[in-house]
Amino acid sequence: MYTFQYMATSSSITKVPLKLYVDPENDKVVFAEASKVVIDFLFDFLCLPISTVVKLVSTNGMVGSLGNLYQSVENLNQSFMQPNQTKDVLLNPIAQISCNGISGFLTSQKDEDLNYEQRTKLYMCSDRCNLCVTNDYTTRCAGSFDRHGHFGYYPCSNNMNFEVSYRNMKVDENKSFIHNGFVKDEITFIVMDDLVIQPISKVSDISTLLKKFNVKDINTLQEKDVEIGMDESIKLLKASLETKMVLTSVFHKKKY
Repeated sequence: MYTFQYMATSSSITKVPLKLYVDPENDKVVFAEASKVVIDFLFDFLCLPISTVVKLVSTNGMVGSLGNLYQSVENLNQSFMQPNQTKDVLLNPIAQISCNGISGFLTSQKDEDLNYEQRTKLYMCSDRCNLCVTNDYTTRCAGSFDRHGHFGYYPCSNNMNFEVSYRNMKVDENKSFIHNGFVKDEITFIVMDDLVIQPISKVSDISTLLKKFNVKDINTLQEKDVEIGMDESIKLLKASLETKMVLTSVFHKKKY
């Protein structure tokens, strides 16, 4: 069993080790022994917006029609969109903050540059009669005021078209940081070929697992050490959408 601490920076990402157990007779990966970092990375797949998934795997070809849908939005002229909407909302959606970038492998530099400040415009009343804001500059102000400019008597109804700045707290790009992720550090996990994941807490768990795959002795399995980096991350994501033999396809038979 191995333990390590995963660090990520804006400029470099460490590759993550993964130990595979291969059945030489059937020429397939039975399972992999994985740390918290690998599990957090795999769980992070579930946080990715569909558009991000399409963008990541489309360069290698994509099964189905989602790629065509993405391309259609790309090709659509902005003039066909609602005045308060941009294509970027669909093409580069923002993931939930709690899920975003745990592994760092699936976030390109282009995506990092498209932050909330740059992509979202906010507006307030042109007379600044209240502190409400909107993302639609055609919205009518619902505020009211008296003749001396105080709240109260006369409805405003002016367009909320005065653009205001959004200030976001940013992590210092020069500092390394550790993500807490989803699962606890002290647990070792087993990842099946089809990405079924379970914690291993005792020896009997391994025995039960081997029986499931008709493996009489773990010593008959071959150990294979691999690493997960940017390239492997995209291949794993693509394989997870297309096959039940994800680990075998990516690391053993290398079909991706």
